[in-house]
Formats: sequence, C-alpha cells, structure tokens
Amino acid sequence: MPCKINLDNITIVLHQPRYSENIGSAARAVCNMGIGNLVVVDPEDYDINKVNKLATHVASGVVKRIEIFENLKQALSNYSYVVGTTARLGGQRQVVSKPSVVAKSLAAISIKNKIAILFGPEDRGLENDDIKYCHKLVSIPTAEFSSLNLAQSVMIMCYEIFIANAPESAQFVPRLATNHELEGMYDKLRDILVRINYINPENPDYWMNKLRHFFNRMQLKARDVSVIMGICRQIDWYGKKSFNDGQEK
Repeated sequence: MPCKINLDNITIVLHQPRYSENIGSAARAVCNMGIGNLVVVDPEDYDINKVNKLATHVASGVVKRIEIFENLKQALSNYSYVVGTTARLGGQRQVVSKPSVVAKSLAAISIKNKIAILFGPEDRGLENDDIKYCHKLVSIPTAEFSSLNLAQSVMIMCYEIFIANAPESAQFVPRLATNHELEGMYDKLRDILVRINYINPENPDYWMNKLRHFFNRMQLKARDVSVIMGICRQIDWYGKKSFNDGQEK
C-alpha cells in the first residue's frame, strides 16, 4: 500500500510577496487543502487586517501560525527538501516537473523530512539566486499567458498535494457477461442476421467475427446482453408476424 504524504511536514513559503491580500488568499488555499503551515519571507507589505480579510475566519488558524522571516536562507534552513515554482523555463531551469508528478513524489520524502513549496514574488517569480536552494522545480502548465496570480498558484499546488494524498477509491466494475451468455447472444444474432439477409448464409462466421470484435471492445455487461437478446426476439416476432400477415392476404 503506497504511503501517504505527511501534511504536517509540508509548508508553503511565500518569498517577498507584494500584497497582503495575496497572503490572505494563500492562507485560505492552504487551509482548504489541509496544509496548516505557511511561511512569509521579507514581505513588501504585511497588513494583518488585509491578510485576515482575504483569509476569512475559516483560515484564521493558519494566519495566526504564519512565521515571518527576513531572508530566504534563514526561512529554508530547517527544510530538507525544497520545491521551487517557476513560470520561466530555460537557462538554469532545464529540468522542470509538472505539479501532479511532484506531488506524488513527496509521499516518501515527507515521512521523515520537512518540505517547503516555494513561491516567488508576484511580479517576477523566483530569481536564479533563489532557485539554488531548490531540490526540484515545478511549473504549472498554462496556455499562451503563463503568469498566474500568486494565490492561484498556491491553490493549484496544494490541490495536487491533496489529490496525491487522497486514498484511491476502488473502481466499480459491474458483472460482465459470461461466455455462455455471449455465445447465446451470438447464436441468436447470427440466426436473425441470416434471415434478414444482412450476412451471407454461406459464410456467416466471417461476418460474425467482425461483430465479436466489435462487442469485445465494449466489454458487454450481463444487462447489455439481455437488451440485445430482447431486440433479437422482437425482430424475430415481427418477422414472423409480417410473414403470417402476408400469408393471410
């Protein structure tokens, strides 16, 4: 059984955020996805009232626990694994993973290690001097316009971590038709299709094999076979009725 991500060892780190509102929205995203740790590094503006307004009362606990540091080196000193987010590619950012891939890789690491998910300032993102602290870089795929709001980026990363941590539900597979049921259906189909001149009576198996391949791709369930058999019976009844009606005239 795959191990789960230890969310207590996951921290969202905002480096030099410019707007208190984005800090509040990030706190709300963190709370929504079950991650309780938020760190803010050298904020340009930190107005607790603006933070709380966007965080709402739901994420007030996350806001109260926010740690504020003066520089990134100090903020990341206790973390064993750092994931940096970036929209820019190339240069020193050659190896960049997708959020879903990174999220799944965190499970084993998070068991005994503290992990930081690092976000840069809204206007320019992480600088090259910032990514030197990162063990892995992640980029959120977008269309032509790659710039995302800081809180949006935080939400996407937290969501992927949440999804990676959710237990996989067992896929429901209804009872498929048995070979006995299928062969009965094919016999009935062959009889009907020969009688209405849809397939050549001289070589019916050639055409029936095409139908077998078609139905095999569909993985017929028992109720599907029942429906097809019902249609065949109705065609059989109508054919006989039409023949008898013609005889009476």
